[in-house]
Amino acid sequence: MPSPLIHLERESLLDPERSLAREWLETDGLGGYASSTVLQCPTRRYHGLLVAAVPGLAKRHNFLARLEETFHGGGKTFAISMARYPNLWNPLGHQGIERFELAPWPTWVYQFGSARLERALMLVRGSRTVLVRYRVTGQRHPVELRLRPMLPFREADALTFENDALAQAIESLESGIRVRPYAGLPALSITLVGNAHFEAAPCWYKQIEYRADIARGYDGREDNWSPGTFHVALESGKDVYLAASVDGPVADPAALWASSSAARHAADDFLYRREDGSTGVMAGWPWFGEWGRDTFLALPGLTLPRGKHALCREVLLGARRFLKHGLLPNIFGRGVEDSRYNSADASLWYARAVRLYERAAGAGSAQEFLPALREIAVGLERGEGGLLRLDEGGLLSGGSKAENLTWMDACTSKGPVTPRAGCAVELAALWYALLRHLAELEPAKSDWRAKAERAAKSFLERFWLADAKYLADVWTPAGIDRSLRPNMLLAAALEWSPLSTEQRAAVVDRARAELVTPAGVRTLSPRDPSYVGRYAGGPEERDRAYHQGTVWPWLAGSYVEASLRAHGKRRLDELRNWVAGFEARLSIAGLGHLAEVADGDEPHTPGGTIAQAWNTGELLRAAAMLESGRP
Repeated sequence: MPSPLIHLERESLLDPERSLAREWLETDGLGGYASSTVLQCPTRRYHGLLVAAVPGLAKRHNFLARLEETFHGGGKTFAISMARYPNLWNPLGHQGIERFELAPWPTWVYQFGSARLERALMLVRGSRTVLVRYRVTGQRHPVELRLRPMLPFREADALTFENDALAQAIESLESGIRVRPYAGLPALSITLVGNAHFEAAPCWYKQIEYRADIARGYDGREDNWSPGTFHVALESGKDVYLAASVDGPVADPAALWASSSAARHAADDFLYRREDGSTGVMAGWPWFGEWGRDTFLALPGLTLPRGKHALCREVLLGARRFLKHGLLPNIFGRGVEDSRYNSADASLWYARAVRLYERAAGAGSAQEFLPALREIAVGLERGEGGLLRLDEGGLLSGGSKAENLTWMDACTSKGPVTPRAGCAVELAALWYALLRHLAELEPAKSDWRAKAERAAKSFLERFWLADAKYLADVWTPAGIDRSLRPNMLLAAALEWSPLSTEQRAAVVDRARAELVTPAGVRTLSPRDPSYVGRYAGGPEERDRAYHQGTVWPWLAGSYVEASLRAHGKRRLDELRNWVAGFEARLSIAGLGHLAEVADGDEPHTPGGTIAQAWNTGELLRAAAMLESGRP
């Protein structure tokens, strides 16, 4: 899935409600990003032109929030940037906008009389650097561009306010400036090559308002410090480049642009290089970090359909050092000591990723992962991590009324919203698949197959609802949870499953009737009294809806796989049309990406993060399966 060709024209862009909900994203391959709305008006604290992950800092930091940009010519001044303050929009830079294009990098076109101004922006892969290119054509008078950088210099998920601790010293460089407002953070160098000069005029811009944060129930106002203004004389058809970097000043921004303008692919936005040189997967932008479950669900689709077997292998090998008592982290730290091991299924999804890698890379390619798979199975079997235990039926059970260990992990002040303590259906299915895989890898070790057979028998006895013809969601000795949820699809999709073809088909058909939508798969049937159809409001309201009907696009991968295993090619055209329909959703929120979730009710309004790794990975995997016609 290369970056899609998304073009937005003036009529669409001048609709502020639509435009302020459309966000673009650039990533640097090091854990940093740039993102804002298509009007360049920030609506979240996370919006910024240079939000970088700096070695030695635990969190990403927003160094350059935006540029206040004005275009001067013929005795007139035109704004090309935009911001919101309490009860005030200022400046109104959208008025001259003509077009926005996403690929190959975000590009804006403005028209002021006969003058046409183009702005393009790119993050440099492998560097904590943003480049902005300006070009003017058609002007009749001398024109000047004035650029005032806004510098929050704070954690990406925080807010900052005017303070006396900020150092306002401005160091002159040959072609720009360097500032270091706080000693604990790196300096920011801004260079601008061309007929330009910098005018120092430090001040605070106060009460900048972020409407999306406020709508989500968070504080949404802050102050930004600005050191002054760059004055740039523009010549017709001649590009001017601005570079901002925390890796040191850029001597030749034009040359760096030329060397960095390789084709991009949406999947690459999630793959990044850690401080130690290994490769990881960012779970989502702009606020997620590296999460275990998300990594191993997303990884096969992000790499294997593109033939990047070596990259998939690299990530899988790198994760082995985080294994602890058969578990992998829910949230990765720098090492085992500072990682969070509160996910029951991350290591089981790792095992499934190894199997998908093996199927793509060829027979024998999983042998090097055998020690890790064995360690996972033995650790979980013995309950060494304290999260799961092997129960009397040979399946894994865990969780409690106070904690959720599966992917349906939302909690409010009242505790877990979707309690799944006991034996969860997808964990039981993943456990069985792991045992079957070990039996294949170690055929002489007969107890793996015996354990798998015992697990299969228990699985069918506990989860198969013969009267309703679908799978229960959770089993406990006290009873079963018959909620109709997509976790049954996760179980029905796996290559090795206790289910017969007919049972897989029944699960798929029930999901098709009640869970499947044009935006993905619902987390609960609308017929359930606990169903919540809208994902909106403050944190607690959203958490109450998160897994109670909200749609998740990543579940499309398992739906397609389960459908192919159940029905073969009989529904191939229907599935292809369904997956093709997701393309229309790439231009309504995070441009070129699928938002984290969507409302369960029509029109399935997107919500959550603007780009999610497992959405991209599983849709790419689904598309590859449909192209080949087999799971």
